[in-house]
Amino acid sequence: MLKIYNSLTREKQTFTPIEPGKVRMYVCGMTVYDFCHLGHARVMVVFDMVARWYRASEYQVTYVRNITDIDDKIIKRANENGETIDVLTQRFIDAMDEDSAKLGIIRPDIEPRATQHIQGMLDMIAKLIEKGHAYQASNGDVFYKVRSFNDYGKLSGKSLDDLRAGERVEVDTFKQDPLDFVLWKSVKPNEPNWDSPWGKGRPGWHIECSVMSAEHLGAHFDIHGGGQDLQFPHHENEIAQSEAAHSCQMANYWMHNGFVRVDDEKMSKSLGNFFTIREVLSKYDADVVRFFILRAHYRSPLNYSDKHLDDAKQAHDRFYLTLKNVSPANIDIDWENQYAARFKAALDDDFNTPEAMAVLFDLANEANKTKNSSVSGLLKKLGGILGLLTLDAEPYLQGRREVTRALTGVEAKGQIGNVSAKITINISGEEHDIQDVIQMRLDAKKTKNFAEADRIRKELADAGIILEDTPQGTTWRRA
Repeated sequence: MLKIYNSLTREKQTFTPIEPGKVRMYVCGMTVYDFCHLGHARVMVVFDMVARWYRASEYQVTYVRNITDIDDKIIKRANENGETIDVLTQRFIDAMDEDSAKLGIIRPDIEPRATQHIQGMLDMIAKLIEKGHAYQASNGDVFYKVRSFNDYGKLSGKSLDDLRAGERVEVDTFKQDPLDFVLWKSVKPNEPNWDSPWGKGRPGWHIECSVMSAEHLGAHFDIHGGGQDLQFPHHENEIAQSEAAHSCQMANYWMHNGFVRVDDEKMSKSLGNFFTIREVLSKYDADVVRFFILRAHYRSPLNYSDKHLDDAKQAHDRFYLTLKNVSPANIDIDWENQYAARFKAALDDDFNTPEAMAVLFDLANEANKTKNSSVSGLLKKLGGILGLLTLDAEPYLQGRREVTRALTGVEAKGQIGNVSAKITINISGEEHDIQDVIQMRLDAKKTKNFAEADRIRKELADAGIILEDTPQGTTWRRA
């Protein structure tokens, strides 16, 4: 029996679909005003894995992940760029699709855009006003009346009396209560707008997902997912709107993936430790990044660092070395097999990918020991369920293979044929072997001349050479 940790009940629960054999899942997607970052990658990979496992478990899945293409940040960025919102959002939707494809993500079945559902939003807002859950303020905005919904706070565990104005809720003098949130924003200069019964304007953020999920999955569906940061206020507000409008439970199970952390600090733009998917993929293969994300349990924090990615790369390559050395047979999965049964039990237990990965490592060890092609075939098939090990081993490793040589006690790595590559770098205005430059940087670090070490790293980066410091030594690769 598949079990899910339900954020709503704060416990693992056996999954029982509303309609036998079918799963309807909605996941909050991206606001498309910039390139997707590593946090977005985690959401995309995690719920791609969830959909894959349901399908492997013979469920018929309808997976909806929305696109927010109207938002304060989008409007601000478009105005700064001097371009239309449509041009801006389409450019970053295309970039998102490129990034997700590289990560092996299967496109959701439905990808609704907020601007395509304005009429549905107007209808839901009108219904909320009619039922006494919303009102139009004197400035023309329409607000949701939070205290009219008795169950507000049931997802986040927050009490209305404990919530204070200004703490993650917008303070607005036009509100009847500081906790009320906007459903419809009256028109402002240089903003897109639509006609409505309350005057020209545009929707608030929260109403978008309530309408898109109901239109494509029904008012009551199985799973609602997203990042942990959306649990409050976004998902809390979705519940309030949807359940007040439809008089039924919105979703039976709520799933939230954990934060991405960078060197043990929460990833954020303000800290300057913010990485786009494209930045990460410029350093690491997409298969390695996907492996890195899935190696952690989806609810746990994911700590990003070069060290952790380097470790993931080495572990990931072990699988491909096994598949190269023991050619995999094309087999059907026998779920009675001890390894397959353990793999299934792991994913049925709240999508426990770390335990599922442990099974893959055991299979790799068994294949290497026995040289049994059926064992390596099972490794490839089970990995494929997670969207891993889908490439042919020999060409993959040929493109990735590195050679090493000892360099004064440090292993310095370079691509095949480039171990003795020369590069012009501004050190005495001469051309140097890359390995010698690496040693110059190490010498500078040993003497605590960190400014010089950083300068050398930057000179190499400008020349298209990326250094990576690992516990085993310094490695290099071409950007």
